Amino acid sequence: MDASGLCSGCTDRAEVDHPVMAENDLVARAQAGDMDAFEGLYRTHVGRVYALCLRMTGNPSEAEDLTQEAFVRVWGKLGAFRGESAFPSWLHRLTVNVVLTGLRSRARRRARVVGTDDLTAYERQTRTGQPGDRMDLEQAIAALPEGARRVFVLHDVEGYCHEDIAAMTGLAAGTSKAQLHRARKLLRKVLA
Repeated sequence: MDASGLCSGCTDRAEVDHPVMAENDLVARAQAGDMDAFEGLYRTHVGRVYALCLRMTGNPSEAEDLTQEAFVRVWGKLGAFRGESAFPSWLHRLTVNVVLTGLRSRARRRARVVGTDDLTAYERQTRTGQPGDRMDLEQAIAALPEGARRVFVLHDVEGYCHEDIAAMTGLAAGTSKAQLHRARKLLRKVLA
């Protein structure tokens, strides 16, 4: 500390007396494109942002990714920060939005992943229509429960009526209709 009461690393009395003013200065400088100022904001808030991401996800690796995503968003949206709220409050809300978007995205990806023991659907390649669209439909059909898949293929793909399906499979016609309804419902859900 020198005679003015400042430590040797401090150059401005305002930074010691008013940390909010120092933060506002960093925000203003970062909004003007000053990378050093943005780095100062990052260093000040990265711990809290990571802790928030970790609490919301429960996964350290995902929390790290979302923390980085939050600061990428901060850099992109910093010009929109008008100072109507405190910067930490704005950052907190932005981080919550990033995490919620990430969780929704992860849930959609998981919903589209289908498991099957029948790998033949993955081996066949068709040349009609859009290749990606055809494979998605084939994978979705392959993932259907066996009864629903069988009835769906016989009815909607091969064109058999429910009475014929009942005779071929030993199911009642009503059961065939129920399985077809189930198959269509599951396909709509997976392909949506």
